[in-house]
Amino acid sequence: MSQTADPQTEGPLYDVAVVGAGAVGLATALALARDGVRTALVGRHAPVADGRTVALLDGSVRLLRALGAWEALEPQAAPLAEMHLIDDTGSLFRPPPARFVAREIGLDAFGWNVESARLVETLRARARAVPELVPVEHDSTGCTVAADRAVLALEGGGHVAARLVVAADGGASPLREAAGLAARRWTYPQKALTTILAHARDHREVSTEFHTREGPFTLVPLPGGRRSSLVWVSAEARAERLAALDDAALAAAIERQAQSMLGAMRIDGPRGLVPMRGLSVPRPVGPRLALVGEAAHVFPPIGAQGLNLGLRDAAALRDAVAEGARDPGSEAVLAGFARGRALDARLRTGAVDTLNRSLLTAFLPSDLARGAGLLALSTIAPLRRLVMREGVTPRLGTPTLMRG
Repeated sequence: MSQTADPQTEGPLYDVAVVGAGAVGLATALALARDGVRTALVGRHAPVADGRTVALLDGSVRLLRALGAWEALEPQAAPLAEMHLIDDTGSLFRPPPARFVAREIGLDAFGWNVESARLVETLRARARAVPELVPVEHDSTGCTVAADRAVLALEGGGHVAARLVVAADGGASPLREAAGLAARRWTYPQKALTTILAHARDHREVSTEFHTREGPFTLVPLPGGRRSSLVWVSAEARAERLAALDDAALAAAIERQAQSMLGAMRIDGPRGLVPMRGLSVPRPVGPRLALVGEAAHVFPPIGAQGLNLGLRDAAALRDAVAEGARDPGSEAVLAGFARGRALDARLRTGAVDTLNRSLLTAFLPSDLARGAGLLALSTIAPLRRLVMREGVTPRLGTPTLMRG
């Protein structure tokens, strides 16, 4: 797509301006620019160093491969060949552990676990090598919309004009708020402690999730066999007490909670303490504006769904823009994107919310339902395979760059 002169900014008129230089913003900009869409990436590069990792599911890995980023990232990622779910709630109806094996659905791994900082740095390096992607390392301070374009004001002066603005600017999204797009918000009485662990026994490429009465406690493999990432969701007061422990005491607490399955633990990375909250936007578009990632949906770090959903937003927007190439910010393009994302976001948000809330109650019917569900997944192979496939990549509406 060609650029035209923009008298309001005395600079180029981009096809798309992506606001937000995190993983989803970078992936969105790269997905568009690879097709020759003249794209500006607006925003400063903030550091990522809170001990968090992301499990990139198979569809997300396909996207990263299409973007030219996976080859550099793969040596720093660990495959998730199996997933084990263990009920540790103390419920009267306690099902046996559920075991999910990627090879049962024809995959070597459900996905790959990588440190968030490495993912972002790899995407940044790739972005610097793509001619159609222009970095604008200033934060946006506002946006005005005209009939044929949107104009972003930049911190310190200057403007960027584009046919379409993409808000990848996080859960607080100034662009979403300024556009007046309705958002539903909620909170949970929990926080998630995150860190990196070294341990005495090999994880064998198995991700293990203990379901406790305060939330999931999850260990996810990292490269090398004897390192894993931790997401420990617990009541706010307990999470804060755990975060205040010194490394030795915290490692001992983690080993006890993990039932010593990986042996002695050692803290081997920075820590994070993440509030548990949710946000959903019924219609993630406005005039010449599309929301992706946490600007459109936020939910707890459970089940490796958050970032993967955001990356599907990125790939789906690329498809919508490709279909409406003459004007990527037209109402038709935005309406198509919104329709395509509504069901996926609603289902993932609902599933994570239901699971998390079911753990917080000792209500016997809720325990029975959750336990019966895990038992069914363990014993009914066709159902298990269906759930595994849908968890990795939804069959309906899978974006082009995520297809097998």
